[in-house]
Parts: sequence; C-alpha cells; structure tokens
Amino acid sequence: MDTEEKLRKLRDNIKALKSVVVAFSGGVDSSLVAKVCHDVLKDKALAVTARSETYPAYEYEEAKKIAREIGIPHMTIDTSELSIKGFAENPPNRCYFCKSELFGKLKEIAREKGYKNVADGANLDDTGEYRPGLDAAKELEVCSPLKESGLRKADIREISKYLKLPNWNKPSYACMSSRFPYGQSITEEKLTIVAAAENYLRSIGLKQFRVRHHDTIARIEVLPEDITLLLQDGKHTEIVKKFKEIGYKYVTIDLEGYRSGSMNEVL
Repeated sequence: MDTEEKLRKLRDNIKALKSVVVAFSGGVDSSLVAKVCHDVLKDKALAVTARSETYPAYEYEEAKKIAREIGIPHMTIDTSELSIKGFAENPPNRCYFCKSELFGKLKEIAREKGYKNVADGANLDDTGEYRPGLDAAKELEVCSPLKESGLRKADIREISKYLKLPNWNKPSYACMSSRFPYGQSITEEKLTIVAAAENYLRSIGLKQFRVRHHDTIARIEVLPEDITLLLQDGKHTEIVKKFKEIGYKYVTIDLEGYRSGSMNEVL
C-alpha cells in the first residue's frame, strides 16, 4: 500500500470508534493516533497525558506543545507508578501494572465524559516484542488503531511525515523505568539520577540514547555511529566527571550500542 492507502485504512478504523480518549504521551505513535482521531472525529476525540515520576518534564512539555499543534483537546492527569502494588519491585511484567492503572483511569474518564472508546499507540511491531502492557490493553478492551490497521513503526513515521507532524522523526522513547534491570527496585531517587544523566547527554547534542542504571554503574547506550563522539576531544573525561557528580561511581559505554528493550535480553 502507498502512504495514502495506509492513511485511509487508519482513518476508517478510527471513524468506526465514534468517539475516543487517546492515551497521549507525545511520542510519534500516540501523536499520529491523536492527529487522525482529531481529523476524523473532531470534538469527539480527547487526548489525555498521564504525568508521573517516570515521565520526564521535558517530555510532558513537548506533549502539550504537540497537542496544541494538532488542535486536539488535551487533558492531564497525575499518576504515581511507584505507589502501584508490584511496580516498584520491577518484575518482568512491570509494564502490565502501569498500563492497567493508566488504562483504568482513562476508561473512567471516557465513561464520565461520554466517550465510547479508549485508544493507545501500540503498533504491529510491538506484537513481536515482550510487551506485557499489551495484556492490560486487551483485558480492558483498549483499541490500538495503528496495530489494527497493520501499521509498523516505519509506516507510522511515513504517514506522520506525510501529515507534516512536527515530531515524525522524533527518536523513540520509553518510560524511565525501562532503565533498570528487572528485579532492581525503582525509587524516586534513582529516577532522578537517571534523568539528570540523560538530560546531560541530551545537552551535548545526543538524540537517541539510554542510560541504563546498574546500581553504582551507568551503562550508556548510543547509536553505534555516535560512540566515537563520546570519546573525541576529551569528551569522555567530561562525561565521567559529570556522571560522578550526579551519583555514579563507574561510567561505561555499551559497545553494542543503543537498542530498544535491551533489558529484555536477560529474559
């Protein structure tokens, strides 16, 4: 299918929803869902962003900006993943607890405000990865228009670029809890440390990266072509100094480079 055909299929699936609350993070996937929901359903679509300890402030500000540009009504709710039973212990199915809580709240909003459905940004590629959050979506009957339209990540960027969404080429992002090995507890203090380290890497011009938190060790993942950037002109010395100021004792670069879901490699 060409881009217009893919978009037409997505529009048809969204039209069938009648009215919808969109789980909106401001990432590429949920932005496309929000955009098409607004275009097709007009005032019968509402974007909702959940603000929490695992959602960085800069991501929240960007989500608000994207929602304004799309024109979709935007609502913010405050959540606390760390208070969800079972979440902070960081088991392999951690995302199930988080998504169950989130989608439950969105279903309540939909009922209170008269929306027929709740939709997320899951896509077809997600079904080939370990995604316990998909189980929560299925249990709570959350719709996934991108997945149901057979769209993969590359298709989503293609359509987003076609629709001139400003974040069509935004690097992929995952909840901050994904920075911790399974079984290592997640605390607000640890989240603050990781956020500070990633903010620093962002400040020196890196786009796609992760700081994986292994107690006193920071394992930096960047795209393979960016590894040399961390080593040139004494940059590595600056990074080590900054990371130690933040709270790490050892700083490493993962030679395999950035890859989504690297913590799942132990499962």
